[in-house]
Amino acid sequence: MNLPDVPESAHQHVDLPGGLTLDCGVTLRRLVVAYRTYGALNAERSNAILICHALTGDQYVADKHPVTGRDGWWEMVVGPGKPIDTNRFFVICTNVLGGCMGSTGPRSPRDDTDSADPPRWGVDFPTVTIRDMVRAQKKLMDHMGIARLFAVIGGSMGGMQVLEWASTYPQAVFAAVPIACAAHHSAQNIAFNEVGRQAIFADPHWHGGRYWEHGEVPERGLAVARMVAHITYLSEQALTRKFGRRVRGAQALAPFGDMFEVESYLRHQGSSFVRRFDAASYLTITRATDYFDLAEEHGGTLAAAFARTRTRFCVISFSSDWLYPTSESRTIARALNAAAANVSFVEIASDKGHDAFLLDEPDFHRALAGFLRGCAEHAGLPP
Repeated sequence: MNLPDVPESAHQHVDLPGGLTLDCGVTLRRLVVAYRTYGALNAERSNAILICHALTGDQYVADKHPVTGRDGWWEMVVGPGKPIDTNRFFVICTNVLGGCMGSTGPRSPRDDTDSADPPRWGVDFPTVTIRDMVRAQKKLMDHMGIARLFAVIGGSMGGMQVLEWASTYPQAVFAAVPIACAAHHSAQNIAFNEVGRQAIFADPHWHGGRYWEHGEVPERGLAVARMVAHITYLSEQALTRKFGRRVRGAQALAPFGDMFEVESYLRHQGSSFVRRFDAASYLTITRATDYFDLAEEHGGTLAAAFARTRTRFCVISFSSDWLYPTSESRTIARALNAAAANVSFVEIASDKGHDAFLLDEPDFHRALAGFLRGCAEHAGLPP
């Protein structure tokens, strides 16, 4: 199975002049950022909200995905009259640098050759960081003439981008909402990512990362990587409620069939994932999350990352999230307090695990909508 190419014409995208110099020292001569927008930018260009997607998300936050045909991943949060109200706000969501839905990444043609028909970057794509992703987004905002974002919002890896935005470009962010995230990856987080990467490497269709040249995709390894990661997105309570120990079919004692409902569910998650995501992008992006350490970027002191910030923060966690537990969000909130920042913190009671921010959680939606409404009043945005 080959991952289908989505033509550039299918995306809103911009080829940004000047390329981008990455933290690793490599300069990308060509920088393409793919994105989607919702709502309208006001005359003052003061109502823009940037949404940062999570690890395996993309820019299709509130409309049909061109590959899967599924609804946007935050359809219940972004739209007219919803918590992020597109009647009031101009919403932008980009595909991150290193992604596989139109932004420059491993599937892009190499720009370090003068060949008329350059090969793809593949596994030779340079190492990127969360800060590199944010720099690419900032170049898009500059291109759009948006000097200051009303808000930057994101969950999981998206929350890491939010923190990086608030730290690197504090004057360009009025409000920041980091959701279900951490200021650095724990050893456990890194370990789960490494299991997924090793599954990809072990796939016979990996071909040392040159799978494109063979017309193949390491789909089994990528599916296993997704299955492992997906377990971390859920809670034990959620898995028990949805599946328990229920078995499928009459052959419940068959040694390697679909024995338990939860096994079938995970296999479905894996098989559907490989139809929309690229293995080399998965490696690139998981490594970026592993390298993220906001305190380390500021001499080992997290509060220093937010020194003299005037951004308003709302830090949100979920009680059953064990991938990015509430203790990590409290650490962020304490660092913001130490920096004398304007910060609110809320833990949402939920048994849905890390993925709760993507699901129907009315308390979360009310908290997000209330924070944005208060910030909009303070900023003088018309209702």
